Amino acid sequence: MEQSSSEFLRGTLKTIVLKLLAERGKMYGYEITQSVKERTQGELILTFGALYPVLHKLEQEGLLVTESVEVDGRLRKYYTLTPSGSETAVRKVSEFERFVEIMQTLLQSPADLALGK
Repeated sequence: MEQSSSEFLRGTLKTIVLKLLAERGKMYGYEITQSVKERTQGELILTFGALYPVLHKLEQEGLLVTESVEVDGRLRKYYTLTPSGSETAVRKVSEFERFVEIMQTLLQSPADLALGK
């Protein structure tokens, strides 16, 4: 992944994690990283070093809760949104979609704007 992509990713990690948890209900860290990789056809790679601080911050903010489950003799920590986390997910995704629209408008050429594209 290019440096610029990872810069954009850092600014949207909370939104990505909240969106995935809102869709899937409950996920563990590796599952989240693989979901991002699969959905972006490998264009975005979410490292554990980037993911876990975000998960911990979301937990501190009361937006998600954890549950440890033993799987094959090892503890696996699952993350689930709280009601507040679910509300925040909807809001953050909506805010990000609006931001993308604004950026697309900003990046249009003056000729496209004159033609009403």
